[in-house]
Amino acid sequence: MYRTHTCGELRTENVGQTVTLAGWVQTIRKFGAITFIDLRDRYGITQLLFGEELNAEPDKNPLGREYVLQVTGIVRERSNKNKNIPTGDIEIQVTSFKVLNKSAVPPFTIQDDTDGGDDLRMRYRYLDLRRNAVKKNLELRYAVNRAARDYLHANDFMDIETPFLIKSTPEGARDFVVPSRMNPGQFYALPQSPQTFKQLLMVSGYDRYYQVVKCFRDEDLRADRQPEFTQIDCEMAFVEQEDILNMFEGLIKYIFKAVKGIDYTERVERMSWEDAMWNYGIDKPDIRFEMKIANLKKPASVYVNKEDKADLINGADFKVFDEAETVLAIAVPGAAEYSRKQTDELIDWVKRPQIGMKGLAFIKVNNDGTYKSSIDKFYNEERLKAIANATNAQKGDLVLILAGAEERTRKAMSELRLEMGKRLGFRKEEEFKLLWVLDFPLFEYAEEENRWVARHHPFTSPKPGDIEVMINNDPVIENAVKYLEHPYTNIKANAYDMVLNGNEIGGGSIRIYQRELQEKMFAALGMSKEEAQHKFGFLLGAFEYGAPPHGGIAFGFDRLCAILGGSESIRDFIAFPKNNSGRDVMLDAPAAIDQKQLNELQIKTDVQ
Repeated sequence: MYRTHTCGELRTENVGQTVTLAGWVQTIRKFGAITFIDLRDRYGITQLLFGEELNAEPDKNPLGREYVLQVTGIVRERSNKNKNIPTGDIEIQVTSFKVLNKSAVPPFTIQDDTDGGDDLRMRYRYLDLRRNAVKKNLELRYAVNRAARDYLHANDFMDIETPFLIKSTPEGARDFVVPSRMNPGQFYALPQSPQTFKQLLMVSGYDRYYQVVKCFRDEDLRADRQPEFTQIDCEMAFVEQEDILNMFEGLIKYIFKAVKGIDYTERVERMSWEDAMWNYGIDKPDIRFEMKIANLKKPASVYVNKEDKADLINGADFKVFDEAETVLAIAVPGAAEYSRKQTDELIDWVKRPQIGMKGLAFIKVNNDGTYKSSIDKFYNEERLKAIANATNAQKGDLVLILAGAEERTRKAMSELRLEMGKRLGFRKEEEFKLLWVLDFPLFEYAEEENRWVARHHPFTSPKPGDIEVMINNDPVIENAVKYLEHPYTNIKANAYDMVLNGNEIGGGSIRIYQRELQEKMFAALGMSKEEAQHKFGFLLGAFEYGAPPHGGIAFGFDRLCAILGGSESIRDFIAFPKNNSGRDVMLDAPAAIDQKQLNELQIKTDVQ
């Protein structure tokens, strides 16, 4: 054996023992006739002491950072203890050592406060993984994985693998496609999720299935997206929505306890999709803080006639508000003391391209009960007070107002709310708040295509009370103006998302399990019977052989790990991630393949 102990194992009770360690050189410090070396492995760091009898050896054959050493020596108590590391009370007085392998000078320092930039560390990811900060992330990932498996196993779920080479059925994101050498001109696709397979497993009688599984989507990337990612994928038969919610609340609470030591005993809040959109501007609200959005101007769709358009902000000859499709406001607690410089900075913030607003109005609710506003030229104090009251503003609060096109303004106000929550310290990293968002619309209307699209996926069942509406009505829309009057507009999905601290960490639904209803869903999405049969004939056929009621959920495993680890990027919790262009800069992939391989696949490319 190369070692008797690890570099994180020894304590004062081991003093006097002769031990052998192996690891990497972290630092070298020379003090006259003695040399200290910190030796590192996955488990920690141990200080080595090269006394006078061995001190000359490192001088003859100089050691460097990241050299791989094997050392034998006697454990002794340190005179100058280091309370920052678990092994800080002891050191090894080295009696012999061996260089197992030399190392080139690393391209960056392998320590928590490294001098390596993101691109450089990704190119040398195998070195970056030696850093303690990255190691802790992977340890947390493993702990979440293990806890999830323990909980699901205890609740009779069975881990069943499903194929990676499947049929392409492009509905949502783009598929990654894989050419078949044995079937020229034909292609597999990598699964965006195991959705249809887990439904088939329910038909097969495996009533509780799960996988911690890789999924693949060829889509544009950002901090919380990777072309390949991991899901905790689950499905249950003979269940209703309430069964799913209770089971998987239990899963996340179990993970909190096992990984973070948190007893999440409070009830998980529930909110309709409509309330989330109106009150927070987003379907995954961060409810660690309030700051709800007030709608100061009703959308045109809710007015019966023009005479109804009397509200808080119209009629003041302020064109910005009068001509806006919507006007939204939030009350920011305790921010009335913001200076002119600070409010100007907020105006610049909302004008950034990624937010896209033309400006920002504000009302300060002063502690003496007076009001100061950027729009007091148009609104007297009585109307400013009415606007502030609509946001539930209190003395000392700052009311922020955005106006413009409804969708853009709602999104911008949601981002502004989160930004203010961050600036004021309301989004605490170690505070966790779960939420179920329910009652999503089953369909969205794609105006350019003049057809319905599934808000979740085409296997999601309507709410039980809406099934007859879907069965008994033709999905065809006469024209773009008429879609709001169509019965499908009000159909709710039997679907649910779990939100944690403003991030969707899981989503699922009760599935369609009858052929007639599934065919109706495909027809609503514009699929002909022939197309539906070509793409999903295997599933429709399975539904004819006693498919049980079933439903499930998939959790974004990488994202859950990132939130629990206090990071905004899932890349920090993936051993070998891709960059924002979808490239593995360490492997230099994707890359061209040689002509022989192309010939075998009978593929010609236009790329020179």
